[in-house]
Amino acid sequence: MISDFIRNQRTSKGYTQAWVADQLDVSRPTYIQIEQGKRDLLLSEAQHLAKIFDLSFENFVSEQLPQYQYKVTPNLAKPPDSPDIRISIPESKLAKFRQVLLYILHQVGGKPNVGMTVIYKLLYFIDFDYYERYEEQLMGLVYLKNHQGPTPQLFAREIKKMEIEGQLETIKSKYYKYDQKKFLINPDLKQDISLLSGQELQHIDWELGRLADQSARELSLLSHKDVPWITSDDRGVIDYEAVFYRTEDTSVREYDSAN
Repeated sequence: MISDFIRNQRTSKGYTQAWVADQLDVSRPTYIQIEQGKRDLLLSEAQHLAKIFDLSFENFVSEQLPQYQYKVTPNLAKPPDSPDIRISIPESKLAKFRQVLLYILHQVGGKPNVGMTVIYKLLYFIDFDYYERYEEQLMGLVYLKNHQGPTPQLFAREIKKMEIEGQLETIKSKYYKYDQKKFLINPDLKQDISLLSGQELQHIDWELGRLADQSARELSLLSHKDVPWITSDDRGVIDYEAVFYRTEDTSVREYDSAN
């Protein structure tokens, strides 16, 4: 049902009912009726919701998420004369993502500001900063350019899997007056960092030390200054290669001035 699709899209992006209702210029009770399937959507509202959820109108009305293509690093790139291929994230990368996420939650998940939006930005900077510094991918997640900043494409799906497996639980909380989602680790879960190298752990700790105390708004504004985000199309995939064109606002690598 379109009502279920709308609710799933809203929650996967961490938007509150009140925020979406405000964007649609309807009351929160009216919006709740839409999510419950008790009120039909106007055409203008459907078009606006598609934009809010960073979907084409066709994808929105058909209740389908788009399939994205994204660039790979040069050493993994296909030959120039080969046909276009669709790239998927290897399962090994997803396993590393889960270890990184659980490590982040162990280290800073208890901070009141660390909800889903902050975690989105921490993952983004961990991935893109590592690529700039070492020219290697850490998790190699696909990030999309959404209006609140970079969003890891498969985050909601992987969180759902981790919940089913009993690794963590999603709860609702508030940070000052703002609603947010937080993730609680199963206290019986033994921390596993077997897929992370010493260099990767050092990098993650460095990122958490400089970013984890910032609010979602502060991190979103920082991401909006980042060349990979600036140069990407709206709702498009953010290109890792753009890190090498960063300005001093977000660059984390010391370049040889002679080059």
